[in-house]
Amino acid sequence: MNSLSRVLHWFRPSMAARFSTSGPRNLSPPKAKLRGVVFDMDGTLTVPVIDFSAMYRAVLGDDYASIKSSSSLGVDILQHIDSWSPDRQKKAYDIIADFEGRGLEQLQIMPGAKELCEFLDARQIRRGLITRNVKTAVDLFHLRFGMSFDPALSREFHPYKPDPAPLLSICSVWGVRPDEVIMVGDSLRDDVTCGRRAGAFTCLLDEKGKYASPDSFTDVRPDFRVSTLIEIYPLLEANFDLSL
Repeated sequence: MNSLSRVLHWFRPSMAARFSTSGPRNLSPPKAKLRGVVFDMDGTLTVPVIDFSAMYRAVLGDDYASIKSSSSLGVDILQHIDSWSPDRQKKAYDIIADFEGRGLEQLQIMPGAKELCEFLDARQIRRGLITRNVKTAVDLFHLRFGMSFDPALSREFHPYKPDPAPLLSICSVWGVRPDEVIMVGDSLRDDVTCGRRAGAFTCLLDEKGKYASPDSFTDVRPDFRVSTLIEIYPLLEANFDLSL
């Protein structure tokens, strides 16, 4: 899909129609072929249970407030840890492991996730996963909920999102172009940025309505925004070619 068509996702159909130049006039731009959906895990496929603010404070200490205020997209804690000494890194990852371990004890599937996966499977659309959590968490997710995502890339894959490398790696494994894939996640900084840098379509899961207004977006903007996974069904059918 060219850049103009992607921009049209943000306009009403009546505005998109103004760009039609030939007759008989087709008021809808051609739909992009969709061959794969890549999901974030925590907060997207699973109900958010980790108190990230508390975890960041525990790791960053007195620097947390200033680091948080310096970026409109939030704190990239892994990036900060990468610049520390090995001893300090170990202490930080021990703290993170404790928070993540408690999160695993409360792991719950996000409403609509199972049904969305069945929807994709029925159309033979591939499903992948990229998370900044550890492989242990991904394995438990697969085991507990009987859902499989392949490839499923965890924090052990470097560089991790928001770098586009993990998404580009999945596209390579699938043998598809990035513009035939959509990245779905709840983080502008990690998921949407990763997708856009890779050249994929992006969908932000915004459960609490933080980005309900288009004016909410500053540094990065998704192609689509939904408040539940159930809303993704009609979104995909309306905007993509899902044929086999």
